[in-house]
Order: sequence, then structure tokens, then C-alpha cells
Amino acid sequence: MTDVHKAFGATKALRGVSFEVQPGEVHALIGENGAGKSTLMKVLSGAHSADQGTTELDGELFRPGDPLHARERGVAMIYQELTLAPHLSVEENIMLGREPSQFGFIDRSERRKQARHALDELEHDLPMNALVSQLTIAEQQMVEIARALVTEPKVLIMDEPTSSLTQVDTANLFRVIRQLKQRGVSIIYISHFLEECQDICDSYTVLRDGESVASGDMALASLDEIIHQMVGRNIQDIYPPHAREPGEIVFDVHELAGEKKPTNATLELRRGEVLGVAGLVGAGRTEMLRVAFGLDRASAGKVYYLKKDMTHCRSREAWASGIGMVSENRKEEGLMLDQSLANNLSLTWFKPFTTLGWISDRRQREGAQAIMEQLDVRAREPDQAVGELSGGNQQKIAIGRLLHHDADILLLDEPTRGIDVGSKQQIYRIMNELAKQGKSVVFVSSYLPELMGVCDRIGVMCRGVLSTIRPVSDWTEHSIVAAATGQ
Repeated sequence: MTDVHKAFGATKALRGVSFEVQPGEVHALIGENGAGKSTLMKVLSGAHSADQGTTELDGELFRPGDPLHARERGVAMIYQELTLAPHLSVEENIMLGREPSQFGFIDRSERRKQARHALDELEHDLPMNALVSQLTIAEQQMVEIARALVTEPKVLIMDEPTSSLTQVDTANLFRVIRQLKQRGVSIIYISHFLEECQDICDSYTVLRDGESVASGDMALASLDEIIHQMVGRNIQDIYPPHAREPGEIVFDVHELAGEKKPTNATLELRRGEVLGVAGLVGAGRTEMLRVAFGLDRASAGKVYYLKKDMTHCRSREAWASGIGMVSENRKEEGLMLDQSLANNLSLTWFKPFTTLGWISDRRQREGAQAIMEQLDVRAREPDQAVGELSGGNQQKIAIGRLLHHDADILLLDEPTRGIDVGSKQQIYRIMNELAKQGKSVVFVSSYLPELMGVCDRIGVMCRGVLSTIRPVSDWTEHSIVAAATGQ
């Protein structure tokens, strides 16, 4: 790709980017949210057309008219925001658009065989008949990856493929990437987990503000150097130092069970504490938060907030009581993508902007602007639609809603998913500051270094049961994985 430009109205997403990948190479495309990574790859995969510049594939000019055209030429993309059909089964999604047929009829036996083979490569045993809408976000991510594998691509673009995966699933994915590399497949790997890039990638290119600013051999680059190239400054101490002394119990979950999961979850959250929850995909972490927050019904157990029984309260009552939640599924649950940043930020609490029942647009925009500045949200204005932002900036808006609401208890389900290293540092800092102010945080994450870096205590979920919660100093990454796998 040479001198690629792309603008959306007055916003210049790409400004003369040049980029190349060799056969059988795993190439990391690195940059902060809004740097232009996803836009560049959408040009390559046919979702966008470039305003200027050229693309060559196997030495020939390549101008895909749409993603299907690109896929037929051997370019497949796994998007950060999943592009599955929720009303179709796992099997149907994996083979969508590539259904084998005989005499004009779909060969269902062959379709299942190919879909099963793709999942077997990932060592994932999902039921073929299950509707995608019934899967967790992490399971849906595996279906998305399997769908790309059945196309047998020449170039495979992976946009944050491990953002919802556990270490076990990530290890399986890396094994598949190495196999594809041996076959001569070129892989473009986009991730904010720089340690992953060092582990799996051969080379890298850094984008900043729509321009390619650095590239080189991954083995010769240090993390500090790459981070400096990403943000134009040095970032020291990603995890803020914290010497907190948690107070009384403010949120008590006792032997909580849902209709399916969790089966038994007990935790005591103290004032001024960040409590981490680790576990494998499907262990019940998300389900525990949903039941505790009132999104799903509890079948057993109790939930108390300041000794008030909240077990059978709905989410509206949780918000009104001072409990807020950030969903791991920002696209379908966390945000209204066609609504403005201001509306999304103030959705749960309009009172500061109302007079006699009327909302002041000016005051709402001013309040939204303050949160945007606090979280360094990259957007034109508070009236811009959230769906126009990058994934990381969307996540900041979801978290910003809890700041605007002044929630006392923050239930955060994978809050740093899809966020670059600079933005993660901001989120860690905000979590630390909120805890110092006496707020309390339950922090669900699949990324063990951040749990170890920001939490006071950690509990591990295994098969629907939340283990004894221990101080972070009592855990190692190895012991967390062992507990998560039932060892």
C-alpha cells in the first residue's frame, strides 16, 4: 500500500500511509485508537475505497470493489466489532457465503465438516447448531476467526482478535497463526497488547494521527520504543502505584446463582477497593455481574448494597441506588451507536441538565465535553454519533457514563477491551482515583497483567463458582490460570 489517503468529511483518517507485508510474515500494525489502523485495513479488505494511493497484491494492482471481491482475491479480515448474523447458527455463520453445494442445493454434511474443521484448528468445541446470539462475546470471537480460516486466505487481517479471549484461547490462536505462517499466509495483526505483538509478530508498523511514523523488526524493538512511537511521548509506570486501605463492606454478593450461571458466587467488596475477577471464557464472570446488577434474574443467593437487599431489583433500581455497570458488549448493550456522545453519556442521569422537566441542550453538551476532556475522547463534538468513533473511544464513552452518574459501585466487564496502551493507562488512573475517593470497583478482565497491576484482591471464576478471594500479593499469573482451569 503506497501513499494511501482517506477522509470522512473534514476528518482525515489516513494521510499518505505506506505499508507492506511479505509472504509468510506476521506483521503488527500498531497505534492508538483513532490512529487509522482499522481504516487502512478496511481499504485493503474492500470495505472502503481510498481517496488517493495504490494497493498491490502479488505484484498486481489491487482495487477491491467490496469485501466479497477482496475475499475472492484472498484477503480476509476479522473485525474488532463482530460481523456475525446472530439469528444464524455457529455452522451457518462460519460458512456464510461459502456454502458447498451439489446440484444447486447446499451440501449440509460438507458444510458441517468444513465448519467443524475450522473450529478444530482453534481447538474449540462449540455446538454447531447453537445460535450465535446465545454465545458469549468470546465464543462469538472464535466463530469470527473460524469463518476467516475457511476462506484459506493469502492475506489475513486480524483486528484485536484476542480482546475477548482468555490465555488458553489466545495460545490456540497463536498456534494457528504459526501454522498459517508456515503455509505462506501473510498476517496483519492489530493489537493493543504489545506483549502479544512481541510474541507472535516478525515486524511492525506504527501509525500515528493517520500517518505511518515507524516500522522495523519486532525482535529488535523494545516496548518503550514502540510506545514512544505510538503516542509521541514516553509512558512510564503503566499501572499507577496504589497504597489503598479499603474500608467497610459496601457490596455483598452471597452464594449468588443465576438461571444457568453463576452457580455459586460470593464476594465482599469494600469501600475504596478494586476487586479483580479472572476466569476462562464461559466460566460465568459476565453472568455474575449481570445477575448482581439486575439484568438477569437470580435463582438463589443474595445481593446487598450498604446492607440493603438488592437481590431482585432491576437494573434501573441499581442505577438509582448508585450502582453502575459497563457491559463487555458495547456494540449491542453498552451504547446507542446512532445517538450522540452527549446523549450516551447522560443516558442514566439527566437531572443535572434539566429545569422543570426540560433538558438544556447547552448544559448537556457542556457536561459531555467535560467528561470527554477527562477521558481524552477523540471526537469532533458532543453532538457526534458514537458509532462514528473508534472502538476505544466508544469504550471511553461507556465508562464516562458511570463517571457522569457518579456511581458508588462500578461493575466493569472487560473495560479495557479494544483500548490502546495510552488509553488503558488513563482508565487505570481513573480507577485508582475513584478508589481513593471511596468508590468501589469490581473489575472483570481476561488480561492477567492488568489484574495484577491495578487490583487490591483477585478472585477466580471456574465453572460458575467464584473462588476464595485473596490479596493480589498471594497470586501469580500461573496460580490464577491453575485456579481458572480447576487445578
